[in-house]
Amino acid sequence: MRNRNYIYKSILTGMLCLFGAFLIWAQNPQKKEEPKKTKVILLHADQGRADKALLPDVQILVGSVKLRQDSMYMYCDSALIFETTNSVEAFGNVRMEQGDTLFIYGDYLYYDGIAQLAQLRENVKMINRETTLLTDSLNYDRIYDLGYYFEGGTLLDEDNVLTSDWGEYSPATKQSVFNHDVKLVNPKFILTSDTLQYNTESKVATILGPSDIYSDENHIYSERGIYNTLTEQAELLDRSVLTNDGKQLTGDSLFYDRLLAIGEAFENVLMTDTLNKNLLKGDYCYYNELADSAFATKRAVAIDYSQGDSLYVHGDTLMMVTYFPETDSMYREMRVYHKVRMFRTDVQGVCDSLVYNSQDSCMTMYYDPIVWNYNQQLLGEEIKVYMNDSTIDWAHIINQALAVEMKDSIHYNQMAGREMKAFFENGEMHKVEVIANLLLAFYPEEEKDSTLIGLNYGEGSLLHMFLEDRKMKKAVMIGKSNGTLYPLDQVPADKMKLPSFAWFDYIRPLDEEDIFVWRGKKAGEQLQKSTRRSSNVENKRDLIKQ
Repeated sequence: MRNRNYIYKSILTGMLCLFGAFLIWAQNPQKKEEPKKTKVILLHADQGRADKALLPDVQILVGSVKLRQDSMYMYCDSALIFETTNSVEAFGNVRMEQGDTLFIYGDYLYYDGIAQLAQLRENVKMINRETTLLTDSLNYDRIYDLGYYFEGGTLLDEDNVLTSDWGEYSPATKQSVFNHDVKLVNPKFILTSDTLQYNTESKVATILGPSDIYSDENHIYSERGIYNTLTEQAELLDRSVLTNDGKQLTGDSLFYDRLLAIGEAFENVLMTDTLNKNLLKGDYCYYNELADSAFATKRAVAIDYSQGDSLYVHGDTLMMVTYFPETDSMYREMRVYHKVRMFRTDVQGVCDSLVYNSQDSCMTMYYDPIVWNYNQQLLGEEIKVYMNDSTIDWAHIINQALAVEMKDSIHYNQMAGREMKAFFENGEMHKVEVIANLLLAFYPEEEKDSTLIGLNYGEGSLLHMFLEDRKMKKAVMIGKSNGTLYPLDQVPADKMKLPSFAWFDYIRPLDEEDIFVWRGKKAGEQLQKSTRRSSNVENKRDLIKQ
């Protein structure tokens, strides 16, 4: 018979699929009792006959057939009972019932009463409370309470629809396993995978292979983890990736809450913003999708690579905050707190805390800030660095401003004042303005061979210093001033260095790895805040008096 041959052919496939039973059984390893050797019993048939000559061990049943083995009842239009093998072939409107929770339907059934294995074909439907399994080829093992398909199937519950080439479902544990072209469809997202486990009671999907979760808001890639489709929370491992609006959050482990729109990444975290060409690293990162904000700690570093030569900024904690998202007034702030160190080939810096505002492209450094540009050093109580396309445009040093250029290990060009402005071209300082309380110690050079002529020591209220090829070339004092040019061999020892002179090369970041090594100022070298802050009005008043 065609159906019987089809069944026998399928047995080989079914045997290969039986390994799936052990996945479920391994989660419930209680020792199973040996199945009872009970016979399949005929309860009713409209007609029955037997041909002892041709088919000595076969009963032929027709019309409203009803059979039973233990607690399992079987119904069909017609059937063959094989007494020797304690097996049944059932045809037309096949139905199996076990208690009031499990119902299986199909067009054809071969049931092995010894192995207690049912093989149903064509238009098969298994119903277990709110869960429905649809396929054309289903084997149901009563001993392990496990149904599995191997030629494509669909599992449905109240929340999700799952399809795959191969799958299994246990009515007892509510656990299911899917392989090959797996697809979980939820009203809020679609999950595609190679291997997936799913529990119809807890609604938890366990990812066991390369998987993608797509929604209107984001995309998640993972190869191992769990996703609770009810609470919409995910716990993911093995460098899973959360992508949202040009940003990617990756970590050794990842937590994501879709309802709250927050993600957390742990260990070797990398958050990349491909639109703005920057990234955030650390061993912990928190990301808020709705606020478009993030912060990172534990070896945290922000890297801007928009200009080719990357800028590295490290601190104990880094924050990215977005204001007025999804509006024309949107702007971002990067905040770095405590033990801040930054490095780029042309500029380095240290301070206690830092804020960068995209609204005016200004980076403000607080508490003992220092900036180095090649052999030049700038410091003060507060430094504001204004950027233009990620390169320095100009810097504003506020209160106790000091600029130092190292000529050699003994001689330094120095400028000190209440306030200072440094202007840059192509990443190099080309002009410096010193405003109020000016002190100057400057070594002019011979134009031919750059030998030092002497020391120009002066005091005044306003200075314009011009630089060329990273060297101070010309100084112009404006307003009331006085100065003295000392020959190089007659420079008084107390004039070689200004009272506020300091050269902090020993704490200067050396490369992108050195930013993680904090080196503070030596005792007594920290700036003490001044009692008042400079202002344009005060500066103008000082100039008028002079």
